[in-house]
Amino acid sequence: MLVDLHVHSTASDGTFQPSEIVKTAVARRFAAIALTDHDNCDGIAEFVANAEAGGTLLVPGVELSIEPGDGFDRFHLLGLGVNPEDDGLRRFLAKILVGRNERNAKIVENFRRIGIAMGDEINSYAHGDVLARPHFARWLVDHRHASSVADAFERYLLSDSPAETRCYEERFHPSQEEAFAAVHGAGGICVMAHPRYWRTEWKKTGPDYAAAERELAVLKEKGLDGLESVYQANSSEENLGFTLIACRLGLLKTAGSDFHGSNKPDISLGMEVDESFVSPTLERLSCGKT
Repeated sequence: MLVDLHVHSTASDGTFQPSEIVKTAVARRFAAIALTDHDNCDGIAEFVANAEAGGTLLVPGVELSIEPGDGFDRFHLLGLGVNPEDDGLRRFLAKILVGRNERNAKIVENFRRIGIAMGDEINSYAHGDVLARPHFARWLVDHRHASSVADAFERYLLSDSPAETRCYEERFHPSQEEAFAAVHGAGGICVMAHPRYWRTEWKKTGPDYAAAERELAVLKEKGLDGLESVYQANSSEENLGFTLIACRLGLLKTAGSDFHGSNKPDISLGMEVDESFVSPTLERLSCGKT
């Protein structure tokens, strides 16, 4: 069956409108699709506006960048099945937005420092409140400071970009406990996205499955509900390795593409999985649907 529980729209750094994502999923007869924009739920109302989704389960979600834990580098949390109107979640996301805006102001200053005059017009590249690095990259391409979005990231927007052009800044990451509480308080489930990126070195060496399993067991006790064990950038071995960990720990399993439209043109919408792989997760999300 086709599912995709990790998708971005114009409400963050994707290029498809939420309604376009739904139309595509329904036309292709997806069993389920989740909208998981970065740090906001602004696209959810449009996403779920069509109640008749042709049998496709529409899952309101959000993606959060949170504290990765000692010895780890990057932890993106998918909150699936959340109520976007929950007061606690809204306050939590507002706090994150403040941190994001502070980081963005530093990035703008960094560009000015290296002689690239980036004014307030950068804000027009975001379709909502969330201004993200792909928007900076698009500006750089449009103003002929980079040949492509990928080039802009490599030269300016990564933590390991060349020192003379690096404009990257780290941003605020809420604690794991605070993030889990916000998602659960909004009726959602907490799923770790793309665990292959949890440690930067794993992109070169491959995952340390034993270390991942030990820490995931700890995170389950803290409130982690699931693992995106099937991911578009995983190798077949990584899909299997993370799926086996999820099974051993009793974590829900999800599959996601991390679709961003033309901002990540090599990534297509949709993941093909066996029904038995994802049915416990879909049942959990269906039960929580209002």
